[in-house]
Amino acid sequence: MPNNSAASSSPGALSPDSVAGFKQSFDADASKRLVQNVVTQHDVNDVALSRSIVTESPHSFSIVLDDWGVTNQARSGRCWMFAGLNLCRADTRNILNVKDFEFSQNYLMFWDKLERANFVLEAIIETADRPSDDRTVAFLLRSPISDGGQWDMFTALVAKHGVVPKTAMPETQSSANSARMNSSLNYQTRQGAKRIRDAYASESGLVELRRIKDDVLKVIYDMLCIHLGTPPTEVDWQWKDKDGSFTRSGKFTPLQFAENYVQTDINDYVSLVHDPRESSPVGATFTVEYLGNVVDGPPIKYLNIDIQLMKDIALKMLEDGKPVWMGCDTGKQMHRDLGLWDADLFDYASVYGADFSLDKAARLEYHQTSMTHAMMFTGVDVVDGVPRRWRVENSWDDKVGNKGFFLMNDSWFAEYMFEIAVPKSYLSPELQAALDLEPIVLPAWDPMGSLAG
Repeated sequence: MPNNSAASSSPGALSPDSVAGFKQSFDADASKRLVQNVVTQHDVNDVALSRSIVTESPHSFSIVLDDWGVTNQARSGRCWMFAGLNLCRADTRNILNVKDFEFSQNYLMFWDKLERANFVLEAIIETADRPSDDRTVAFLLRSPISDGGQWDMFTALVAKHGVVPKTAMPETQSSANSARMNSSLNYQTRQGAKRIRDAYASESGLVELRRIKDDVLKVIYDMLCIHLGTPPTEVDWQWKDKDGSFTRSGKFTPLQFAENYVQTDINDYVSLVHDPRESSPVGATFTVEYLGNVVDGPPIKYLNIDIQLMKDIALKMLEDGKPVWMGCDTGKQMHRDLGLWDADLFDYASVYGADFSLDKAARLEYHQTSMTHAMMFTGVDVVDGVPRRWRVENSWDDKVGNKGFFLMNDSWFAEYMFEIAVPKSYLSPELQAALDLEPIVLPAWDPMGSLAG
């Protein structure tokens, strides 16, 4: 029988003496015992919430672009897609002269899943000579058909497959609650990856590997039709505007519908990021290995800029009446019901008596932060030329925040904002020229690719 009271002889092991010292220190600290009494009965965020920040953050803005309701991605990770279509619909609503309009998120979801399966299986073919525990291969198989995505992935889908109104392909149970569907899609993709790798090990050529891939894609297409419905090849489009006028435009393919009703020049937009790590120089371009969804689409590319310039460009776009697609680490220092972000919203240091002082670069390097959500700026409050809070259109329904709109204090922007998509014309000539630089290739698992996971 082991002697549990004996001190461990293994170097580095947690010793009973250390644990006894921890306990003695905690028991002697009256403030920690008091906090223990409170936190064992209440959510720690309720205890740590800064009342002064809450009361000093009214949902009031000097510039507001939105006069529409929010959308609802439900229990799915399609934020990037919702934010992209929400950006486009702002202009589409104007040309249709309607108050409410949505493009079909389900339609783009269908094509993203199918294209992504093809993208991943092509990567499996490319890496078939590596062992299955190779870090890149393991990453590709970790969650191959997830819901996440990036701005360039959104524009690639629209360019290849067009768009349709939501009425032409409405939400389904699986589009709004994607976990079970994704589980089956991931199974088929991983099973297909094994078939491809086994065939490669048997010295099959590229033609046979791609034949296997097509077999898998046929199964995935069928599964997507079962879960999401069959995507329309034609839309019979008519509508009544807010003045009561009726218009019948006729029939359009999805690509024709995009050409006629997506008036935002999304192909002119570029992705600007703020990555303060020493390995990521300002003014450089980046890409992430195996980040993407459409094999024949343009590569994902970021231009790294200073956070103050990111604020300046976002402000200028809002002043020009243009909403801004953006990516951030939404879960940090956020109160969902209040719809509020602030860098110091929760005072965890006082609750725990511990240090929480990692800067943004260190949080990225040590996996404490990453891009987790995409939304859209639709307003800003400017005092003496300086923004103090930003209005955010979320896609979490209208039951949270201010009817679904959130408030981001400027302190949070600096710490947890990572990306915006902007027209090239908002960049200086020097930064426009930098877009043509050969991008630094980050590994597939780098946090700059996390939004697509």
